[in-house]
Amino acid sequence: MRIVFLGPPGAGKGTQAQRLMAEHGMVQVSTGDLLRDAVKRGTPAGLRAKEKMDAGALVSDDIVLEMIRDRLAAPDTRRGFILDGFPRNVPQAEALDPELAAIGQQLDAVILLEVDLDILMKRITGRRTCSLTGKLLNIHFSPRAELEACTGAGGTLVQRADDNEATIGKRLAVYREQTEQLVPFYEQRGLLRRVSGEGSMDEVYARLLRELGLAR
Repeated sequence: MRIVFLGPPGAGKGTQAQRLMAEHGMVQVSTGDLLRDAVKRGTPAGLRAKEKMDAGALVSDDIVLEMIRDRLAAPDTRRGFILDGFPRNVPQAEALDPELAAIGQQLDAVILLEVDLDILMKRITGRRTCSLTGKLLNIHFSPRAELEACTGAGGTLVQRADDNEATIGKRLAVYREQTEQLVPFYEQRGLLRRVSGEGSMDEVYARLLRELGLAR
């Protein structure tokens, strides 16, 4: 299957995409990963992207599309792919269509993971990493025993600098202004599938499989 994942920051898109990739052979295509890899390898698109980033400018849509086009043309995407982080707005979605058509592909579904705002904020601002094990925890949702296992062994629960309400508020504002417009865009095309992103990872994954027709 060929899928786009939509949803606000903290909705669990990356987590669910990785599980689909592991269990159903789909390839997760993250624009952030593509960008970092292209810059590291010094590809033509990567060099142009680095020039933009070094100048403090946003990487243009044409550069991102070039990376997406090259990645989706790779043999390992034939069993399906999950676009995570692209498209971010309607112009990008419109530009994606001819790119997919050029390689003989089209989207099968667009998954919108829906999560209540209060839960989103707790998911993100509560994220911590154990300094000893690197395990990702959450002070609101992780079992108390797991949190105490880290601190009891002499570790600390480290919070990322950008996991704060001010930064998250800005990211949510960008999502609402740009990416949320993709909901009616794909709904009109009959591609949108709404999935509740609340509950445990297993519960969300089970709903996702049912919506995609992959449940056993």
